[in-house]
Amino acid sequence: MYKYDIKSSKAEEFINHEHIIKCIKEAEADKGIDFYMAIVDKAREEKGLSHMEVAYLLHCKYEEVWQEIFKLAKQIKEDYYGSRIVLFAPLYLSNYCINGCVYCPYHATNTTIPRKKLTQEEIKREAIALMDMGHKRLALEMGEDDTVNTMEYLLDSIKTIYDIKHKNGEIRRVNVNIAATTVENYTKLRDAGIGTYILFQETYHKENYEKLHPTGPKSDYAWHTEAMDRAMEGGIDDVGCGVLFGLNNYIYDFIGIIMHAEHLEARFGVGPHTISIPRICPADDINPEEFENSLSDELFLKIVALLRIAVPYTGLIVSTRESQKSREKALQYGISQISGGSKTSVGGYACDVEDDFAYEESVQFDISDKRTLDDIVKWLLEQGHMPSFCTACYREGRTGDRFMSLCKSKQICNVCLPNALMTLNEYLEDYASEETKALGEQKIMEELEHIKQPKVKEKAREYIKGIKDGKRDFRF
Repeated sequence: MYKYDIKSSKAEEFINHEHIIKCIKEAEADKGIDFYMAIVDKAREEKGLSHMEVAYLLHCKYEEVWQEIFKLAKQIKEDYYGSRIVLFAPLYLSNYCINGCVYCPYHATNTTIPRKKLTQEEIKREAIALMDMGHKRLALEMGEDDTVNTMEYLLDSIKTIYDIKHKNGEIRRVNVNIAATTVENYTKLRDAGIGTYILFQETYHKENYEKLHPTGPKSDYAWHTEAMDRAMEGGIDDVGCGVLFGLNNYIYDFIGIIMHAEHLEARFGVGPHTISIPRICPADDINPEEFENSLSDELFLKIVALLRIAVPYTGLIVSTRESQKSREKALQYGISQISGGSKTSVGGYACDVEDDFAYEESVQFDISDKRTLDDIVKWLLEQGHMPSFCTACYREGRTGDRFMSLCKSKQICNVCLPNALMTLNEYLEDYASEETKALGEQKIMEELEHIKQPKVKEKAREYIKGIKDGKRDFRF
């Protein structure tokens, strides 16, 4: 019998099943409105909540409490991140996979989906297509197949992308979302200059995890769940977690992801850099209605808000899986990063019309928000948000505990706001439609006045003028 141990390196101890079940049972009974309000009051200190405290709030039935949670989530997001929303896009390298994940169309036994692995020349084309949209930050994705999608292939792909200088475009941060691997391989990824290593847990419930992953390397629950520990042991400062809501009971997995964040903080001194909040959606060979635990829109927004007050220092990500309407609401309650202009097919950004490969049939999942990046930038500006393409912290060495110490003290705003303004200005000068450019320039002038330090404000104005004069890549 495993026992709960937050600092243990064993998955079944830092994500302890019996402990989660105990938390759920303890939280089920109504504690009275004053009890829940007391937890919300603690969250107002903006130092986070424990997994037990969020378990209580998840079971809260009082509308007055939820109104306070939503208001607080909005305030905490503003206090830590301001109006900034960071933009990125996924780039799929290969959909060859030997796993048997029952919720993913890439599973090995799916014979209807066309398979493709990009060459380095094709990767270059994809990256340039993304640069021409205005992207500076990518998340590389590929299926698990060590004979096809090798570490050497991935490292070559990262180098290919970083080496491209196209007009005024370049990819300044490459995040990597690949299967669990060894400490040695994580060190190689660190040395290649990746930003964040991302891996979704899918579900923390071991028994259900094994049913959902019946075959392939991913079927090893411990190997997968302990991957973030190995990544940090390999020298990767920034890791990104997530669960796929709809695969398992949402309360169990929500408690699990908070426990995972607590474990990383306790063992390594720094929690996850990001947490992603995807919901299962339609894809080739996959019907979401077959999964009993799908989240309603109301529950989805509650989870966003609770995550924001539970881990205020962590970036929260919502992808184009979600509709424009859903993302608009989620942005109010704590989301700080979104994808834009995304394709989930291998080679989907720059596919050649003469190429007979069925790109649209190779998607990993259906996209709900299909707007262009410029449409999304314009929409964010209209909603009062500050679109950001900033990658400065990663390139200035503000990662891991260095980033978190600045974030927890809320000092990160002193560099994030001016950096966001400058990267938005680059986008406006190089890629934006006239309507988006007009909105963006107005927003930049407004936000410049929010920079509190006179010297920083003066330097930001100087850099913005330099961008208009044709210079690029200023950063604090």
